[in-house]
Amino acid sequence: MQMEHFIRAIAGTFILLSMGLGYFLSPYWFLFTGFVGLNLLQSAFTGWCPMETFLGKLGVVRADR
Repeated sequence: MQMEHFIRAIAGTFILLSMGLGYFLSPYWFLFTGFVGLNLLQSAFTGWCPMETFLGKLGVVRADR
């Protein structure tokens, strides 16, 4: 799988997981949902994503390389 697919899958998993935890355990988990959304938004404008850096260190290949 390419890096963009990993990032989308991880972001979707984090959002769904935090929504479930926020509903069943504590509404404070919705802050994590907001954090993920904020990172997605800033990466759209800056072109840098923290998860991309992490996955690159794990050896995941970018689509443009």
